[in-house]
Amino acid sequence: MSASFIVDASVGFAWVYQGQATPETDQLLNEVAAGATVIVPALWFLEMSNVLLIAQRRHRLTAIQRKAALEKLTAMQFTVDEEEAHHAFGRTSELAEKYGLTIYDAAYLELALRRSLPLASRDETLRNAAKQCGLKAL
Repeated sequence: MSASFIVDASVGFAWVYQGQATPETDQLLNEVAAGATVIVPALWFLEMSNVLLIAQRRHRLTAIQRKAALEKLTAMQFTVDEEEAHHAFGRTSELAEKYGLTIYDAAYLELALRRSLPLASRDETLRNAAKQCGLKAL
């Protein structure tokens, strides 16, 4: 059985923008290629599209590089958790307040907690919150 984990946009960006890649994000990408299940909230796609557009606007990547990144992400398999909206006013909001997170980051934490899965993030505040909740932070 392959591994499963939650991935936030910081890791997704590292998968398509070499300037953000680390040995850890490369290892996670290798696990995906080997069949790991990547679970994301529905908002992940909006966040990724926005991050790539901002990177293009800031001249960190070209329009061609942005399009290639979007194509790479489109070709990848993700399991989408559609439930985060149902938790936004409750558990997600509580987690954001408790750990000093944005609602968006708290959505990843809520999903990881609900599914009892490791959370892959490059965001130190989110990683620390996951650890405080007893989750493995990748």
